[in-house]
Amino acid sequence: MRISVVIPVYNAEKYIHQAVESVLQFDEVHEIILIEDKSPDNALRVCEELAQKHSKIKLYQHPDKENHGAGPSRNLGIEKSTGDFVAFLDADDYFLPNRFDAEKELFKNPEVEGVYGALGVHYYSEKAKEQYYKLFRDRLTTVYKRHSPKDVFPGLLHMLGTFGLFSIDTLTIRRESLMKKMNPLFKGHLRLHEDTEFLFRLSYYLDLYPGILDKAIAVRGVHENNRITKVDLRVINPAISRAILWHEVDLWSQTESNISEDVKIHIKRMHRSFEIAKAPMVKQWGMIIKYLFTDYRSIRSGLYNINFRHSLIS
Repeated sequence: MRISVVIPVYNAEKYIHQAVESVLQFDEVHEIILIEDKSPDNALRVCEELAQKHSKIKLYQHPDKENHGAGPSRNLGIEKSTGDFVAFLDADDYFLPNRFDAEKELFKNPEVEGVYGALGVHYYSEKAKEQYYKLFRDRLTTVYKRHSPKDVFPGLLHMLGTFGLFSIDTLTIRRESLMKKMNPLFKGHLRLHEDTEFLFRLSYYLDLYPGILDKAIAVRGVHENNRITKVDLRVINPAISRAILWHEVDLWSQTESNISEDVKIHIKRMHRSFEIAKAPMVKQWGMIIKYLFTDYRSIRSGLYNINFRHSLIS
């Protein structure tokens, strides 16, 4: 196997060494592609040092040197990749030694276009655990039993009862299938749930197979500055961002004539349910939209820090 591992890097100087070292342990990894996304910390310098030290590491920034977010950064990494397979890793997460054990066997079958597994969790500090244990606990993020590829799409849409889910950190994709069948790749205008929206579409277009589901093959690193948790979840109703996610899925499903009407109706109902759930926060809707879709210029000016949370409360 020749695997390209794509790592978007933003504000991760403390963690990128561990992420990269966890990938370098694998002979199957052909290259590590770091996309440095105009971090406010010293992440670029750390990435440059890593690229100088390890020949497998390739470092890129966006052509305009500006911040574009995780989705466009992953897209750039895929575009620059030269391996036969693509895997992803967030810069504050890391792979475990069994990361590609199942993939080495499953991808011998040319019909296998993608393989997914289970994600564990690690808290980098007691403060992070105190803040986010209720969200992540110590459980695996995984699909609860082995399903055929045809069941993954309806399963992720919550149409098969208790299905579970998998993280992009545990996904490996055949690059040829990805480039041929997915257009667009990650949607650049989404700032939250861009990976979930991508996985929904990916599971429709590609045949995804279960790998190791009963133990972690990668680990989510939880700290006080996680991108997804930086905005206080106790203040912002998750239904708001979920409503945006399902709106995107609804729009996409209407463009696919082969998606059955019962699936489209289900998607509309999911979208509607989150629209209803977010109704109590309608007054804050404009500010939330600005956060979820803005570029990071406004985040750096204060919408991404505690002042933003205080403005919501007031």
